[in-house]
Amino acid sequence: MTKRLYRSKDNHYIGGVCGGIAEYFNIDPTLVRLGLLVFALMGGSGVLAYIIAWCVIPEHPGYIDGDAHDVPPHHGHDDSGNGPRP
Repeated sequence: MTKRLYRSKDNHYIGGVCGGIAEYFNIDPTLVRLGLLVFALMGGSGVLAYIIAWCVIPEHPGYIDGDAHDVPPHHGHDDSGNGPRP
């Protein structure tokens, strides 16, 4: 099986680009984020590179829209609008 670069859903702050790169190279994502910050402070090229990578690198295929991580917390009301659950 070949190794592929994907955006991370487990290790992300914005789009998962830095987390995905870190998973691909098996390094700490903080190092990737610091490298991006350095490039961003040196003329803004890091911001442009991040946006391009966000558009080009696909999301990890093991994740489906509507995954349990994306569901907002339940606040004790049922969906019928009848008030709190017993």
